[in-house]
Amino acid sequence: MADLNPSRTLIYRPFAETDLPAAHRLSQAVKWPHRLDDWRFVLQLGSGFVAEDESGVVGTALGWPFGDAHAALGMVIVSPEHQGRGIGRELFSRVLDSLGTRTIFLHATPSGEPLYAKFGFKATGTIDQHQGAAFQPPLISLPPGERLRPLGINDGPRLAELASRAAGYERGAVIDALLDFANGIALDRDGELLGFALFRRFGRGHVIGPVIAPDALRAQALISHWLALHEGMFLRLDVPGDSGLSDWLQGLGLPRVDTVVAMARGAVPAREPALRAFGIVNQALG
Repeated sequence: MADLNPSRTLIYRPFAETDLPAAHRLSQAVKWPHRLDDWRFVLQLGSGFVAEDESGVVGTALGWPFGDAHAALGMVIVSPEHQGRGIGRELFSRVLDSLGTRTIFLHATPSGEPLYAKFGFKATGTIDQHQGAAFQPPLISLPPGERLRPLGINDGPRLAELASRAAGYERGAVIDALLDFANGIALDRDGELLGFALFRRFGRGHVIGPVIAPDALRAQALISHWLALHEGMFLRLDVPGDSGLSDWLQGLGLPRVDTVVAMARGAVPAREPALRAFGIVNQALG
């Protein structure tokens, strides 16, 4: 919907913590599921900009640096009443400039993909969003010597290492922040931590992610653990389109409700072949 009063004066400024309630209302206006706490979490890890006029905050965009060479960009929202004025483009451009020469990742909706392509972003894959409450978790048998166990107090550095290796870039800050409030299960072989899956409140219910594992079978075991503990609750998982998990999840009663395009600008890092993310944190942070 076009702005009915395009003469309003727009101001672009850094995103402040006091903008969180307005940003939350903005995401509700475009029917995003984020709670105020979900906004608070992503702002804790990054920074960004808002567009504001006499009516208040009408646009947002955030970015998250992962070390000196990589970053993510997301939470690009413009109020439905103010779309068509180039606000999203300007916010996007400002966050891009703030992230410098890093390789930047994002997840694009169909409406956003053409804009991002103009800024040099190229498609690298897809992310399938699965959610639901009427599922039946299976029992997954692990190879001999492997087991699932609760995360221990000293597991944090190993989780950060595994997540970083699976991504090909630094993920320690994201994992450390998640561990302040998420629950976790570890995949263990004779005392060696091979993978893990975190579980936390998000949006309309709870989300499983990230899920880091050597292969799809072990990822299924980690995911099934959380499904079995929360049967009948509303759960969400966002999995790469090439993970091999989408059909499996749909067969369990967790339908695919959306697919977005993963995009990157810059050199995409090489991931370790024997370890990967089978579930992401969220579509903003990857």
